[in-house]
Amino acid sequence: MGVDFALEVLDKAPYVTVSLTRPDGRPYGVPLSLARTDEKTFYFHCALEGEKLDCIKANPTVCLSAVTRCTPTIGPKDGSFTLQFRSAIAVGRAEMVEDEEEKITALRAICERFLPHHMDAFDDAIRRSIARTAVVRITLTEPPVGKRKQYDKDGNEMKRPDKA
Repeated sequence: MGVDFALEVLDKAPYVTVSLTRPDGRPYGVPLSLARTDEKTFYFHCALEGEKLDCIKANPTVCLSAVTRCTPTIGPKDGSFTLQFRSAIAVGRAEMVEDEEEKITALRAICERFLPHHMDAFDDAIRRSIARTAVVRITLTEPPVGKRKQYDKDGNEMKRPDKA
């Protein structure tokens, strides 16, 4: 599936697993609440210290993965056990946001995505917590890739539009 499909999956997933590399080379993956502000930029927030930040300092390359509409099912035509899903994978570079204005913009995007009905409390929350909140920007370094397995109402597997 195309870039727009992959970005839609990343936008709609309740969390995105971010895979990083620890300083000793071992993998580390963690589900995070990301918000996207343009075609290549995602943000998350965290504490000012911890394993995620140690990983980013050692190796800023990260992989994002997300799945939505994941439903076990029986294949409508052949009775096979299968899974309908939409998924996306993206690779990017993570870095700490130091500029306070960008941090606030990123935190606003996160709040608008996950708590849109509580934006009236945003400014007070920022005043209370900005000094103890880290913000990380992930900039995609290559186009995201999306995949899906879905059946239409007639039980036919839906193919990529350009592969129909």
